[in-house]
Amino acid sequence: MIQDIAAFMSETDNLIAMFAAAAAFATIVTLAGPLMKQDKLEARLKSVSSHREKLRKQHLGRVAAGAGSVRRRDAKGWMLNFVNKLQLDKILEDPSIHEKMMQAGLRGPRPIVTFYFARLIAPIVMFVGLLLYLFLVKDYDQTPMMRFAIAFGGGFLGYYLPGLYVSNRASKRRDGIMSAFPDALDLLLICVEAGMAIEAAFHKVAGEIGTASIELAEELSLTTAELSYLQERRQAYVNLAKRTNHPGVKAVATALVQAERYGTPLGQALRVMAKENRDMRLAAAEKKAASLPAKLTVPMIIFFLPVLFVVILGPAVIRFQQL
Repeated sequence: MIQDIAAFMSETDNLIAMFAAAAAFATIVTLAGPLMKQDKLEARLKSVSSHREKLRKQHLGRVAAGAGSVRRRDAKGWMLNFVNKLQLDKILEDPSIHEKMMQAGLRGPRPIVTFYFARLIAPIVMFVGLLLYLFLVKDYDQTPMMRFAIAFGGGFLGYYLPGLYVSNRASKRRDGIMSAFPDALDLLLICVEAGMAIEAAFHKVAGEIGTASIELAEELSLTTAELSYLQERRQAYVNLAKRTNHPGVKAVATALVQAERYGTPLGQALRVMAKENRDMRLAAAEKKAASLPAKLTVPMIIFFLPVLFVVILGPAVIRFQQL
């Protein structure tokens, strides 16, 4: 049985057929994905409301205990026990993982436990998988030492895969936030100039901007909760800047902190920040449009020019053959 599988996997035609089937399946999933996509705004806002309730309980606990702190609830399950017994959070420690998780929208202790567990398991899986494939399926005419080196390189890459996944998710989430952030600033400016308090303005904008960006609605709702329950309101703006990790949001957070500290009008600061963020979005769009010709050069050479030559020269070649 193993020999039949190895013989099947060693055939180049079979590998090409499997790759084509995987590509076709990925194409179908990509095309059908938007049709099956569900609205996650309600679920996101529900999770934010639970976080708001947790902040309220922490605030009440601090009030009841004076200057004491409230212990955060830990994750439960076999994965947590595994990580704690091996002390993976100390052996595989990443000082910036908590901030990265917040930027990726992963909150609580459970994603941290999953990250450390994946950082241990992924190198082992990659190393063993490549080792079995190179020694039992196809060796590609490589020496045993070279095959061990390739498997070791795969295991080394597996160590960084969880971090790459978190960074990629945080980057996509930041792009989704910034696509609607200038519009959210305009709405926030309108609400503040209409006489609404900053908490009510954040809450109103979070409900209105959810159709454009679920992630931004989630962050604004969290900021509303933190403005209500944190001891220092300025910390809520700082936390918003940390969770988004974007210069535009950091500038707005700095302006809001200064307005909170010195009592300057919020409307004027938000108007300047809204104009700057609109200019940043326009500049990013112009930069992307300017880079399109260079990016389209290689696809045009590979895909368009051969077809163009066939269309132009094909009739002439057929007529020449008929002579």
